[in-house]
Amino acid sequence: MKHFDYSFLRNMRIPVRFMTFTNTIYALRNMEEEKKAIYPDIFTALQKLAIIQSVKGSNAIEGIVTTDKRIEEIVNQSSAPLNHNEQEIVGYRDVLNIVHTRHAEISLNEEVVLNFHRILLENTDLPYGGRYKTEDNIIRETYPDGTSRIRWTPVSAKDTGEAMRQLFLAYTSARDDSEINQLLLIPCVILDFLCIHPFRDGNGRMSRLLSLLLLYKNGFDISRYVSFEEQINAMKGSYYDALKQSSAGWHENTNDYIPFIENFLYTLYLCYKELDKRFLTLGAKKVSKKKRVEEAVINAFLPISKKELCNLLPDVSATTIEQVLGSMMKDKKIKKIGLTKSAKYIKI
Repeated sequence: MKHFDYSFLRNMRIPVRFMTFTNTIYALRNMEEEKKAIYPDIFTALQKLAIIQSVKGSNAIEGIVTTDKRIEEIVNQSSAPLNHNEQEIVGYRDVLNIVHTRHAEISLNEEVVLNFHRILLENTDLPYGGRYKTEDNIIRETYPDGTSRIRWTPVSAKDTGEAMRQLFLAYTSARDDSEINQLLLIPCVILDFLCIHPFRDGNGRMSRLLSLLLLYKNGFDISRYVSFEEQINAMKGSYYDALKQSSAGWHENTNDYIPFIENFLYTLYLCYKELDKRFLTLGAKKVSKKKRVEEAVINAFLPISKKELCNLLPDVSATTIEQVLGSMMKDKKIKKIGLTKSAKYIKI
């Protein structure tokens, strides 16, 4: 059986790019907190949008879809589900709401995971919600020509309960280890959960809900304002590639967690980038074009380029943006990073 032990994270040689990602993520989290205190109304608007996109994105990855209008009605609880897909969507909405509102009192353990799964499926007629699989399962990959092959063989049904218990024990030990970076631990735990594949149905959606829970538990509430699931859905090709790479040799305890960790960190980083864009869009007031350009640069979490400003403010000409940037640099309000056409600007 797979041996679960995350102590390797203490002494793991961390690639420089990982340090760049983690340092940037921590810095952006701090900037998010500052902005949240100043602009609560904007973050409230972002929160409403993020819930809809999370419910839509996570289910879409599994091919569970309905119209945008129906997603919004279901999230706002203004309509009952009309078919099986919508029943599944309701279940995701309900667990997501629990994660957002009760994360402080919830820990990752067997009882919580089984309860999440029960709620995920309780609006459907599927009888196995809240229970580990009772039959072995395999994951197949189907090609455009109709042929298929086995992509992954999860832990057997008879060994699933014990594997999950060992996973929780290993996580708890690593969670309490001050020498282990929790941002690196989270994707390792999620990868192992996916490789065990403990349920007959709903494993992918559960993995994303558990990712959000663990992010919350470590002080990252970005998923409240930007959909983590939507970012995965937008680049699911690279997500599945990373999952495939990191699961190779998993049963033999020789797998490499690095690709999946990197994909996780990059997804989290993209969430903060998306927050930056949405904050600027929702935060735009009815003021002069010059003032809007100034506010866009000053309020940006990350360095922003002229091209990005043009995309964010499509009604403002490139010439006006260029003039405002020049004036702001002259007044030493911002500084320029880089010397090429792709140069970016950031508040001093």
